[in-house]
Amino acid sequence: MMVWPLPRVTFRELRSIEEKRPVALLTTESVWSVWGSQITLPVLIQAEPERYDRDLFENLANNLPTQVQAIYVVGQGAPLQAGKIIASRNQKPLYVIPTALDSDQLLTPTAQVIDSDRWADLETGPATEVIVDWTIIQSGPNDLRGAGIVDVLSIITGLLDWRYAAQKGKNPPEQRFAPWAASVAAGLASQAIKSAAAIGEGNLDALQTLLNLMMTVVQLSNQLGHTRARMGSEHYLAQLLKHTTLEHAELVGPMLLFVAALHGQDPASLREALSSAGVRLDSLRATDVRLMLDQLPEHLGSYGFTYSVLNDLDPLSDKAKEALDAAGLQIPEDTWMMPEEEVVADVDETDLLEVAAEPTPDPEEDDDVLHPEQATQPTATTTAEESQPVATPPSAELDTAEAADESEVESGNG
Repeated sequence: MMVWPLPRVTFRELRSIEEKRPVALLTTESVWSVWGSQITLPVLIQAEPERYDRDLFENLANNLPTQVQAIYVVGQGAPLQAGKIIASRNQKPLYVIPTALDSDQLLTPTAQVIDSDRWADLETGPATEVIVDWTIIQSGPNDLRGAGIVDVLSIITGLLDWRYAAQKGKNPPEQRFAPWAASVAAGLASQAIKSAAAIGEGNLDALQTLLNLMMTVVQLSNQLGHTRARMGSEHYLAQLLKHTTLEHAELVGPMLLFVAALHGQDPASLREALSSAGVRLDSLRATDVRLMLDQLPEHLGSYGFTYSVLNDLDPLSDKAKEALDAAGLQIPEDTWMMPEEEVVADVDETDLLEVAAEPTPDPEEDDDVLHPEQATQPTATTTAEESQPVATPPSAELDTAEAADESEVESGNG
Protein backbone atom coordinates (compact mmCIF):
# COMPACT_ATOMS: atom_id res chain seq x y z
CA MET A 1 0.00 0.00 0.00
CA MET A 2 1.23 3.47 -0.89
CA VAL A 3 0.24 6.51 1.17
CA TRP A 4 -0.05 9.38 -1.29
CA PRO A 5 0.73 12.89 -0.05
CA LEU A 6 -1.35 15.96 -0.72
CA PRO A 7 -0.24 18.35 -3.45
CA ARG A 8 1.84 21.30 -2.36
CA VAL A 9 -0.65 24.15 -1.85
CA THR A 10 0.46 27.75 -2.25
CA PHE A 11 -1.52 30.97 -1.93
CA ARG A 12 -0.61 33.75 -4.34
CA GLU A 13 -1.90 35.97 -7.11
CA LEU A 14 -1.90 34.70 -10.67
CA ARG A 15 0.32 37.58 -11.76
CA SER A 16 3.06 36.29 -9.45
CA ILE A 17 3.48 33.08 -11.45
CA GLU A 18 6.80 33.07 -13.30
CA GLU A 19 7.09 30.09 -15.58
CA LYS A 20 9.92 29.76 -18.12
CA ARG A 21 9.44 26.15 -19.23
CA PRO A 22 7.33 25.21 -22.27
CA VAL A 23 3.83 24.48 -21.00
CA ALA A 24 0.80 22.44 -22.07
CA LEU A 25 -2.36 24.23 -20.94
CA LEU A 26 -5.72 22.61 -20.15
CA THR A 27 -8.66 24.89 -19.49
CA THR A 28 -12.09 25.89 -20.83
CA GLU A 29 -12.99 28.74 -23.12
CA SER A 30 -15.17 30.38 -20.47
CA VAL A 31 -12.44 30.26 -17.82
CA TRP A 32 -9.58 31.33 -20.06
CA SER A 33 -11.52 34.26 -21.52
CA VAL A 34 -11.85 35.69 -18.00
CA TRP A 35 -8.53 34.84 -16.36
CA GLY A 36 -6.12 34.20 -19.22
CA SER A 37 -4.94 37.79 -19.37
CA GLN A 38 -3.71 37.59 -15.78
CA ILE A 39 -1.43 34.60 -16.32
CA THR A 40 1.79 34.77 -18.27
CA LEU A 41 2.66 31.27 -19.42
CA PRO A 42 4.87 30.08 -22.30
CA VAL A 43 2.06 27.93 -23.73
CA LEU A 44 3.36 25.55 -26.38
CA ILE A 45 0.08 23.66 -26.84
CA GLN A 46 -3.43 23.97 -25.45
CA ALA A 47 -6.53 21.78 -25.09
CA GLU A 48 -10.05 22.49 -23.86
CA PRO A 49 -11.66 19.08 -23.24
CA GLU A 50 -15.37 19.10 -22.47
CA ARG A 51 -15.87 15.34 -22.13
CA TYR A 52 -14.55 13.03 -19.42
CA ASP A 53 -13.77 10.40 -22.03
CA ARG A 54 -10.84 8.16 -21.12
CA ASP A 55 -9.88 7.54 -24.74
CA LEU A 56 -9.71 11.30 -25.32
CA PHE A 57 -7.50 11.79 -22.26
CA GLU A 58 -5.23 8.91 -23.26
CA ASN A 59 -4.93 10.36 -26.76
CA LEU A 60 -3.92 13.72 -25.35
CA ALA A 61 -1.35 12.02 -23.14
CA ASN A 62 0.10 9.92 -25.94
CA ASN A 63 0.45 12.92 -28.24
CA LEU A 64 1.94 15.43 -25.82
CA PRO A 65 4.83 17.19 -27.58
CA THR A 66 8.19 16.09 -26.20
CA GLN A 67 9.20 19.73 -25.73
CA VAL A 68 6.56 20.25 -23.03
CA GLN A 69 8.10 20.37 -19.57
CA ALA A 70 5.10 21.22 -17.38
CA ILE A 71 1.31 20.79 -17.39
CA TYR A 72 -0.95 23.62 -16.23
CA VAL A 73 -4.68 23.33 -15.51
CA VAL A 74 -6.70 26.50 -15.09
CA GLY A 75 -10.17 25.64 -13.81
CA GLN A 76 -11.60 22.26 -12.89
CA GLY A 77 -13.87 19.60 -14.36
CA ALA A 78 -12.72 17.70 -17.46
CA PRO A 79 -9.50 19.75 -17.92
CA LEU A 80 -8.42 18.81 -14.39
CA GLN A 81 -9.02 15.10 -14.93
CA ALA A 82 -7.25 15.23 -18.29
CA GLY A 83 -4.33 17.09 -16.75
CA LYS A 84 -3.85 14.41 -14.09
CA ILE A 85 -3.67 11.64 -16.69
CA ILE A 86 -1.43 13.57 -19.11
CA ALA A 87 1.02 14.52 -16.35
CA SER A 88 1.08 11.01 -14.91
CA ARG A 89 1.56 9.24 -18.25
CA ASN A 90 4.38 11.58 -19.27
CA GLN A 91 5.92 12.04 -15.82
CA LYS A 92 5.60 15.80 -16.00
CA PRO A 93 4.85 18.19 -13.10
CA LEU A 94 1.20 19.24 -12.82
CA TYR A 95 0.14 22.68 -11.62
CA VAL A 96 -3.54 23.31 -10.87
CA ILE A 97 -5.11 26.75 -10.60
CA PRO A 98 -8.72 26.29 -9.43
CA THR A 99 -11.36 28.92 -10.10
CA ALA A 100 -13.76 27.41 -7.53
CA LEU A 101 -13.68 24.96 -4.64
CA ASP A 102 -16.32 22.83 -6.31
CA SER A 103 -14.99 19.40 -5.24
CA ASP A 104 -12.03 17.74 -3.56
CA GLN A 105 -10.72 16.50 -6.93
CA LEU A 106 -7.96 19.09 -7.07
CA LEU A 107 -6.40 17.32 -4.06
CA THR A 108 -6.93 13.61 -4.79
CA PRO A 109 -4.38 11.21 -6.33
CA THR A 110 -6.92 9.84 -8.82
CA ALA A 111 -8.58 10.99 -12.04
CA GLN A 112 -12.26 10.44 -12.75
CA VAL A 113 -13.04 9.33 -16.30
CA ILE A 114 -15.84 7.74 -18.27
CA ASP A 115 -14.69 4.39 -19.61
CA SER A 116 -17.10 2.11 -21.52
CA ASP A 117 -20.08 4.26 -20.50
CA ARG A 118 -19.31 4.18 -16.78
CA TRP A 119 -17.34 6.29 -14.34
CA ALA A 120 -13.98 4.98 -13.17
CA ASP A 121 -11.17 6.24 -10.94
CA LEU A 122 -7.62 5.97 -12.28
CA GLU A 123 -4.66 6.33 -9.94
CA THR A 124 -2.42 9.12 -11.15
CA GLY A 125 -0.79 10.54 -8.07
CA PRO A 126 -1.50 14.05 -6.83
CA ALA A 127 -0.77 17.33 -8.58
CA THR A 128 2.65 18.81 -7.99
CA GLU A 129 1.17 22.11 -6.81
CA VAL A 130 -2.22 23.71 -6.34
CA ILE A 131 -2.02 27.48 -6.69
CA VAL A 132 -4.87 29.25 -4.90
CA ASP A 133 -5.67 32.88 -5.69
CA TRP A 134 -8.43 33.75 -3.23
CA THR A 135 -9.56 36.68 -5.36
CA ILE A 136 -10.44 34.23 -8.12
CA ILE A 137 -12.15 31.78 -5.75
CA GLN A 138 -14.26 34.48 -4.10
CA SER A 139 -15.41 35.82 -7.46
CA GLY A 140 -16.59 32.39 -8.62
CA PRO A 141 -20.26 31.56 -9.23
CA ASN A 142 -22.29 31.24 -6.02
CA ASP A 143 -23.35 27.67 -6.80
CA LEU A 144 -19.77 26.52 -7.49
CA ARG A 145 -17.55 28.65 -5.28
CA GLY A 146 -17.90 26.46 -2.20
CA ALA A 147 -19.74 23.46 -3.64
CA GLY A 148 -16.94 21.19 -2.45
CA ILE A 149 -18.77 21.12 0.86
CA VAL A 150 -20.68 18.13 -0.56
CA ASP A 151 -17.47 16.10 -0.41
CA VAL A 152 -17.01 16.99 3.25
CA LEU A 153 -20.62 16.34 4.25
CA SER A 154 -20.48 13.02 2.42
CA ILE A 155 -18.39 11.94 5.39
CA ILE A 156 -21.67 11.48 7.26
CA THR A 157 -23.20 8.96 4.88
CA GLY A 158 -19.80 7.46 4.20
CA LEU A 159 -19.35 6.64 7.88
CA LEU A 160 -22.89 5.31 8.14
CA ASP A 161 -22.28 3.01 5.17
CA TRP A 162 -18.87 1.95 6.49
CA ARG A 163 -20.27 1.03 9.90
CA TYR A 164 -23.30 -0.63 8.31
CA ALA A 165 -21.02 -2.87 6.27
CA ALA A 166 -18.95 -3.63 9.37
CA GLN A 167 -22.00 -4.73 11.32
CA LYS A 168 -22.90 -7.03 8.43
CA GLY A 169 -19.38 -8.44 8.32
CA LYS A 170 -18.96 -7.20 4.74
CA ASN A 171 -15.87 -5.00 5.00
CA PRO A 172 -12.73 -6.57 3.51
CA PRO A 173 -9.76 -6.76 5.92
CA GLU A 174 -8.05 -3.76 4.36
CA GLN A 175 -11.19 -1.65 4.97
CA ARG A 176 -11.82 -2.71 8.55
CA PHE A 177 -13.86 -0.11 10.43
CA ALA A 178 -11.52 2.22 12.35
CA PRO A 179 -13.25 4.13 15.18
CA TRP A 180 -10.40 6.63 15.46
CA ALA A 181 -10.72 7.53 11.76
CA ALA A 182 -14.50 7.77 12.06
CA SER A 183 -14.13 10.18 14.97
CA VAL A 184 -11.68 12.40 13.09
CA ALA A 185 -13.83 12.46 9.96
CA ALA A 186 -17.04 13.17 11.87
CA GLY A 187 -15.48 16.25 13.41
CA LEU A 188 -14.68 17.59 9.93
CA ALA A 189 -18.28 17.15 8.79
CA SER A 190 -19.54 18.88 11.93
CA GLN A 191 -17.32 21.90 11.24
CA ALA A 192 -18.51 22.05 7.64
CA ILE A 193 -22.11 22.33 8.81
CA LYS A 194 -21.17 25.20 11.10
CA SER A 195 -19.37 27.03 8.28
CA ALA A 196 -21.93 26.38 5.53
CA ALA A 197 -23.70 29.75 5.60
CA ALA A 198 -20.46 31.74 5.58
CA ILE A 199 -19.14 29.57 2.74
CA GLY A 200 -22.24 30.44 0.72
CA GLU A 201 -21.60 34.12 1.34
CA GLY A 202 -18.06 33.82 -0.03
CA ASN A 203 -16.48 34.68 3.30
CA LEU A 204 -12.70 34.31 2.99
CA ASP A 205 -12.19 32.68 6.39
CA ALA A 206 -14.98 30.20 5.68
CA LEU A 207 -13.55 29.32 2.25
CA GLN A 208 -10.14 28.81 3.83
CA THR A 209 -11.80 26.52 6.38
CA LEU A 210 -13.48 24.56 3.58
CA LEU A 211 -10.15 24.04 1.80
CA ASN A 212 -8.55 22.89 5.06
CA LEU A 213 -11.41 20.45 5.68
CA MET A 214 -11.09 19.02 2.17
CA MET A 215 -7.33 18.68 2.54
CA THR A 216 -7.67 16.89 5.87
CA VAL A 217 -10.27 14.37 4.73
CA VAL A 218 -8.38 13.59 1.50
CA GLN A 219 -5.19 13.04 3.48
CA LEU A 220 -7.11 10.81 5.90
CA SER A 221 -8.32 8.72 2.95
CA ASN A 222 -4.79 8.55 1.58
CA GLN A 223 -3.55 7.29 4.93
CA LEU A 224 -6.31 4.69 5.25
CA GLY A 225 -5.78 3.49 1.69
CA HIS A 226 -9.50 3.73 0.86
CA THR A 227 -12.31 6.32 0.73
CA ARG A 228 -14.83 4.81 3.16
CA ALA A 229 -14.35 7.59 5.73
CA ARG A 230 -14.80 10.20 3.02
CA MET A 231 -17.68 9.04 0.85
CA GLY A 232 -20.40 6.41 0.61
CA SER A 233 -23.28 5.31 -1.53
CA GLU A 234 -24.27 8.90 -2.33
CA HIS A 235 -21.24 9.00 -4.65
CA TYR A 236 -22.11 5.59 -6.08
CA LEU A 237 -25.58 6.81 -7.00
CA ALA A 238 -24.17 9.99 -8.51
CA GLN A 239 -21.97 7.83 -10.75
CA LEU A 240 -24.89 5.61 -11.77
CA LEU A 241 -26.86 8.65 -12.90
CA LYS A 242 -24.14 9.15 -15.55
CA HIS A 243 -24.85 12.86 -15.90
CA THR A 244 -22.11 14.92 -17.50
CA THR A 245 -24.17 18.08 -17.91
CA LEU A 246 -24.83 18.59 -14.20
CA GLU A 247 -22.13 19.71 -11.82
CA HIS A 248 -20.65 17.28 -9.30
CA ALA A 249 -22.42 18.90 -6.35
CA GLU A 250 -25.77 18.96 -8.18
CA LEU A 251 -25.62 15.16 -8.31
CA VAL A 252 -24.01 14.31 -4.98
CA GLY A 253 -26.06 16.78 -2.92
CA PRO A 254 -29.51 15.24 -3.53
CA MET A 255 -28.10 11.73 -3.27
CA LEU A 256 -26.55 12.66 0.07
CA LEU A 257 -30.01 13.57 1.38
CA PHE A 258 -31.48 10.34 0.00
CA VAL A 259 -28.84 8.06 1.54
CA ALA A 260 -29.03 9.85 4.88
CA ALA A 261 -32.78 9.18 4.89
CA LEU A 262 -32.17 5.51 4.03
CA HIS A 263 -30.08 5.30 7.20
CA GLY A 264 -32.97 6.69 9.23
CA GLN A 265 -31.60 10.23 9.47
CA ASP A 266 -33.66 13.38 9.10
CA PRO A 267 -31.88 15.16 6.22
CA ALA A 268 -33.32 18.57 7.10
CA SER A 269 -30.10 19.93 8.65
CA LEU A 270 -28.04 18.60 5.75
CA ARG A 271 -30.41 20.22 3.27
CA GLU A 272 -30.12 23.53 5.10
CA ALA A 273 -26.31 23.35 5.15
CA LEU A 274 -26.04 22.48 1.47
CA SER A 275 -28.54 25.14 0.42
CA SER A 276 -26.92 27.86 2.52
CA ALA A 277 -23.53 26.97 1.03
CA GLY A 278 -24.97 27.59 -2.44
CA VAL A 279 -25.35 23.98 -3.62
CA ARG A 280 -28.23 23.57 -6.07
CA LEU A 281 -30.49 20.73 -4.97
CA ASP A 282 -33.20 21.18 -7.61
CA SER A 283 -31.25 20.43 -10.80
CA LEU A 284 -31.54 16.64 -10.65
CA ARG A 285 -34.77 15.22 -12.06
CA ALA A 286 -36.74 12.81 -9.89
CA THR A 287 -37.59 10.71 -12.93
CA ASP A 288 -33.89 10.13 -13.66
CA VAL A 289 -33.37 8.97 -10.09
CA ARG A 290 -36.37 6.63 -10.24
CA LEU A 291 -35.21 5.00 -13.48
CA MET A 292 -31.72 4.55 -12.07
CA LEU A 293 -33.05 2.94 -8.89
CA ASP A 294 -35.13 0.50 -10.92
CA GLN A 295 -31.86 -0.94 -12.22
CA LEU A 296 -30.01 -0.70 -8.91
CA PRO A 297 -29.46 -4.45 -8.29
CA GLU A 298 -27.91 -4.88 -11.74
CA HIS A 299 -25.76 -1.79 -11.28
CA LEU A 300 -24.42 -2.93 -7.90
CA GLY A 301 -23.43 -6.27 -9.36
CA SER A 302 -21.63 -4.85 -12.38
CA TYR A 303 -19.90 -1.87 -10.79
CA GLY A 304 -18.44 -3.71 -7.82
CA PHE A 305 -19.12 -0.91 -5.33
CA THR A 306 -18.16 -1.56 -1.71
CA TYR A 307 -20.96 -2.85 0.52
CA SER A 308 -23.44 -0.23 1.70
CA VAL A 309 -27.07 0.29 2.62
CA LEU A 310 -27.88 0.02 -1.09
CA ASN A 311 -27.08 -3.69 -1.10
CA ASP A 312 -30.09 -4.41 1.12
CA LEU A 313 -32.45 -1.91 -0.48
CA ASP A 314 -35.55 -2.89 -2.40
CA PRO A 315 -36.08 0.07 -4.79
CA LEU A 316 -39.86 -0.53 -4.65
CA SER A 317 -40.08 -0.66 -0.87
CA ASP A 318 -41.76 1.89 1.36
CA LYS A 319 -38.33 2.63 2.82
CA ALA A 320 -37.05 3.72 -0.59
CA LYS A 321 -40.17 5.77 -1.30
CA GLU A 322 -40.00 7.52 2.07
CA ALA A 323 -36.31 8.31 1.56
CA LEU A 324 -37.01 9.75 -1.88
CA ASP A 325 -39.75 11.90 -0.40
CA ALA A 326 -37.44 13.12 2.39
CA ALA A 327 -34.83 14.03 -0.22
CA GLY A 328 -37.38 15.87 -2.36
CA LEU A 329 -37.02 13.30 -5.15
CA GLN A 330 -40.44 11.67 -5.13
CA ILE A 331 -42.30 11.91 -8.45
CA PRO A 332 -45.54 13.89 -7.87
CA GLU A 333 -48.79 12.04 -8.34
CA ASP A 334 -50.76 12.53 -11.56
CA THR A 335 -47.54 13.19 -13.51
CA TRP A 336 -45.06 10.61 -14.82
CA MET A 337 -45.53 7.03 -13.71
CA MET A 338 -43.20 4.08 -13.97
CA PRO A 339 -44.76 1.20 -15.97
CA GLU A 340 -45.94 -1.72 -13.87
CA GLU A 341 -44.21 -4.96 -14.71
CA GLU A 342 -46.41 -7.99 -15.26
CA VAL A 343 -45.16 -11.22 -13.77
CA VAL A 344 -45.29 -13.92 -16.44
CA ALA A 345 -44.77 -17.49 -15.28
CA ASP A 346 -42.77 -19.97 -17.35
CA VAL A 347 -45.27 -22.22 -19.14
CA ASP A 348 -44.47 -25.39 -21.08
CA GLU A 349 -45.43 -25.22 -24.79
CA THR A 350 -47.56 -28.40 -24.41
CA ASP A 351 -49.50 -26.72 -21.61
CA LEU A 352 -50.14 -23.71 -23.84
CA LEU A 353 -51.63 -25.95 -26.53
CA GLU A 354 -53.88 -27.65 -24.01
CA VAL A 355 -55.06 -24.33 -22.61
CA ALA A 356 -55.77 -23.02 -26.10
CA ALA A 357 -57.98 -26.04 -26.82
CA GLU A 358 -60.08 -25.50 -23.70
CA PRO A 359 -63.18 -23.27 -23.80
CA THR A 360 -62.73 -19.79 -22.35
CA PRO A 361 -64.25 -19.66 -18.85
CA ASP A 362 -66.86 -17.10 -17.98
CA PRO A 363 -65.38 -14.73 -15.35
CA GLU A 364 -68.74 -14.39 -13.65
CA GLU A 365 -69.00 -18.19 -13.26
CA ASP A 366 -65.37 -18.87 -12.26
CA ASP A 367 -64.07 -16.96 -9.22
CA ASP A 368 -60.56 -18.31 -9.79
CA VAL A 369 -60.05 -16.38 -13.02
CA LEU A 370 -57.41 -13.66 -12.58
CA HIS A 371 -58.71 -10.28 -13.69
CA PRO A 372 -56.23 -7.91 -15.38
CA GLU A 373 -56.34 -5.47 -12.49
CA GLN A 374 -55.28 -8.28 -10.15
CA ALA A 375 -51.92 -8.86 -11.88
CA THR A 376 -49.21 -9.77 -9.40
CA GLN A 377 -47.21 -6.80 -8.22
CA PRO A 378 -43.55 -6.95 -7.13
CA THR A 379 -43.24 -7.56 -3.40
CA ALA A 380 -40.86 -5.43 -1.35
CA THR A 381 -38.12 -7.48 0.24
CA THR A 382 -37.40 -7.17 3.90
CA THR A 383 -34.39 -4.96 4.48
CA ALA A 384 -31.78 -5.61 7.11
CA GLU A 385 -32.21 -3.98 10.45
CA GLU A 386 -30.88 -0.46 10.35
CA SER A 387 -27.83 0.49 12.35
CA GLN A 388 -28.18 3.07 15.10
CA PRO A 389 -28.73 6.52 13.56
CA VAL A 390 -25.96 9.10 13.61
CA ALA A 391 -27.43 12.52 14.19
CA THR A 392 -26.25 15.58 12.28
CA PRO A 393 -23.83 17.02 13.28
CA PRO A 394 -22.39 13.53 13.67
CA SER A 395 -19.31 13.85 15.86
CA ALA A 396 -20.77 13.25 19.30
CA GLU A 397 -23.01 10.39 18.29
CA LEU A 398 -20.25 8.59 16.42
CA ASP A 399 -18.01 8.90 19.45
CA THR A 400 -20.61 7.35 21.73
CA ALA A 401 -21.39 4.66 19.17
CA GLU A 402 -17.80 3.48 18.94
CA ALA A 403 -17.79 1.53 22.18
CA ALA A 404 -21.12 -0.09 21.39
CA ASP A 405 -20.13 -1.03 17.86
CA GLU A 406 -16.45 -1.89 18.25
CA SER A 407 -16.83 -5.44 19.56
CA GLU A 408 -19.51 -6.25 16.98
CA VAL A 409 -17.49 -4.60 14.20
CA GLU A 410 -14.30 -6.48 15.00
CA SER A 411 -16.08 -9.83 15.13
CA GLY A 412 -17.81 -9.05 11.83
CA ASN A 413 -14.50 -8.34 10.10
CA GLY A 414 -12.60 -11.30 11.52
